[in-house]
Amino acid sequence: MSWPVPDRTIVEKPFDVVIIGGGVNGTGVARDCAMRGLRTLLLEKNDFSSGTSWASSGMIHGGLRYLGYDRNTTRISCEDSGYIQGIAPHLIFRIPFLHPVFKGDRYGLELMEIVMKAYDSFRELKGGKEHTRLTRDEAVALEPGLNPDVAGALTWDEWGIDVPRLCFANALAAREEGAVIMNHAEVIDLRLDGQGNVTGLSARHLLSKETFSVEAKITVNCAGPWVPRVAQMAGVVVPLRLGKGIHVVYDRRISNMAITAQAIDGRGIFLSPHENVSWIGTTDDDYYGDVDDLAATNDEVEYLVEGMTRVFPKIRDYRRSRVTVGLRPTLYDWGKYEDDLSRRYEVVDHDARDGVAGFVTLAGGKLAAYRLMAQDTTDLVAKKLGVEASCRTHTEPLPGAHGYADTPRIAETAGIPLFTAERTAFRHGDRTGRVLASIEKHPRWSREVCVCEQVTEAEVRHCVRTELASTISDLWFRARLGMGSCHGMGCAPRAAQILAEEHNLGPRDAHEEVARFLEQRWRDKVPALDGLELAQEELARGVYLGAYGYDEFREDDGH
Repeated sequence: MSWPVPDRTIVEKPFDVVIIGGGVNGTGVARDCAMRGLRTLLLEKNDFSSGTSWASSGMIHGGLRYLGYDRNTTRISCEDSGYIQGIAPHLIFRIPFLHPVFKGDRYGLELMEIVMKAYDSFRELKGGKEHTRLTRDEAVALEPGLNPDVAGALTWDEWGIDVPRLCFANALAAREEGAVIMNHAEVIDLRLDGQGNVTGLSARHLLSKETFSVEAKITVNCAGPWVPRVAQMAGVVVPLRLGKGIHVVYDRRISNMAITAQAIDGRGIFLSPHENVSWIGTTDDDYYGDVDDLAATNDEVEYLVEGMTRVFPKIRDYRRSRVTVGLRPTLYDWGKYEDDLSRRYEVVDHDARDGVAGFVTLAGGKLAAYRLMAQDTTDLVAKKLGVEASCRTHTEPLPGAHGYADTPRIAETAGIPLFTAERTAFRHGDRTGRVLASIEKHPRWSREVCVCEQVTEAEVRHCVRTELASTISDLWFRARLGMGSCHGMGCAPRAAQILAEEHNLGPRDAHEEVARFLEQRWRDKVPALDGLELAQEELARGVYLGAYGYDEFREDDGH
């Protein structure tokens, strides 16, 4: 596929800081650095949020389970959750939780209520509601699908968030403050001077195959699971204990509330509604394989489904759609069970620790505290560069959060359903009118490219033109295109046509892009299926790919 070559002039001048990694930490650092007046470059080798951030449980929660051994993580996560709600209100939604208790459970109602009272002390920080204790009848009335043997339950709430949009909103905010942001740009080496200090890096744009070099006063390693690999390029060691986690995704909202359960080994898991789907999460297993070759297994899926079946027996009646899989970049610790590992984070000044100037690493942490982690990292960078400007990321709204979209008026003006306008506004906030403005000149762009997620052609073209969406997978992260029950089969061809038009590519390029995208989605789907479901999906896939001529472009995936 022939892609336009990136503008090399944007990286010809030296930067104050270059950030490696476009997950929530890297985009958060880029925003903070740019807001403090630093000439900033952000590089992400795939797409923004596509690693650990995307594979998270999609919640800016306080961390109830950390109370017993890492209370400070709970406190700072609740505090930062409150800040994030303030700077990105259009991206969040409340998720009520229900914790059912059964006779013989290790933690009964009385003990759980003591824990919940302790958690209540943090609720004002994150805008939460006070916990409630429920009788058996009250719990079943709320969730009729519960196991009728339930003895009672407790409720509290957390906040869900669209993580890919959160990441891109931070990257976009950085760009609007003067930063340069690039996706599909892989760092291939760090540049060192004669004393071994880091002076920049070399990178390759994976779509255009163009290579380029960058000079920077400070290089910040925010590469998540790839942190050790990047650190090694500088000749230093930053060990992590990587934990593999998966979620099983269903094609619809199953329950009214998020429901907790225990897997067979006692690990806490949950079933949660999230936007237009539901998922069960999550596993946590030490991982020693290739960080670029992650795959879920059917055993991991069954582990989660079995655990949820005990609490919510009807879960097996619902159709599994796909899985998500990612790695937690946890700080290294020996001798602890995976669940007991701290979610602390560390900002490493490699000049002070290793004698390697110009290099900083951010490691560990969790989604809910990303903004604080970015602040601490930027404080160090600013101090090293003699910049006195203070952090404003906790008070300055992210793009789309400076007001509210008048969705009834927008829907009427654009000639689209109100629900479509609402879904677009959830992603773009008060910029929704701008996203859909092109419909006035091109009325046909009001058509839905992705029916499942209500993505219009106008939004797709906006993402391509202004949000660095170069592939269908980029549109998956930018607008949830293809995340519905058809898994892209209904929307990928038209999306590829639009990408080809916008990038001046040919029909063969568009066909290749569709085939590539569907292969990626198939790998997400296979572990979630078995028996007749797998056979049915195999048949549907074969007919679809053959009928539309995509077989020619398929990679051999062994299926």
